Amino acid sequence: MVNTAAMSVEEFGQVANVSRETLARFEAYEDLLQQWQQKINLVSRTTLADVWRRHFLDSVQLRQWIDPGVPTLDMGSGAGFPGLVLSIAQDAPIVLAESDSRKCAFLREVRRVTQAPAEVHDGRVEAIAPAAGFGLIVARALAPVSRLLELARPLLGKDGYCIFMKGAQVDQELDEAAQTWTMDLKRHPSVADPRGVILEIRNPDRVL
Repeated sequence: MVNTAAMSVEEFGQVANVSRETLARFEAYEDLLQQWQQKINLVSRTTLADVWRRHFLDSVQLRQWIDPGVPTLDMGSGAGFPGLVLSIAQDAPIVLAESDSRKCAFLREVRRVTQAPAEVHDGRVEAIAPAAGFGLIVARALAPVSRLLELARPLLGKDGYCIFMKGAQVDQELDEAAQTWTMDLKRHPSVADPRGVILEIRNPDRVL
């Protein structure tokens, strides 16, 4: 049976296995999210009652792929999910690309308060120099898989790969992507959402 009860901060701390100090930083993050949500639309209002599961746990589950020494990009970071959460959890200097200047202001404020080592890129992903050479590119709720690959492929460094968070339409998106892309694909279940899927994509290349 699916657990529909909202996750508390204490439950998040136990499941995510983070230190008390790190949990306090996430509590400050959550406070800012609730405050700023009243002024700008950061996340879906239907998720606000279960922020700790729907956003924080959903994001922090990717930390197994995060290495602070590997340049990492979060495409379309929005309110910082998953990139800013991962920067806090892993003390990783993740680049947060976001085209909405209001959301960038929010990201900078959370970064300041939580002392996360993230970098905010105020602008479209396409504006990032292709020579950046990221070892890992992550994305959540941004675009279909085929479009994500179009954005990510020029920015991947040698042996770089992608982690995309997907939902119920994942099979349809993968079928569409297969028409124009080849890739080495692994699917991982989400611990936050039984309908969620985490795609690990390596060696993406366009079909000739």
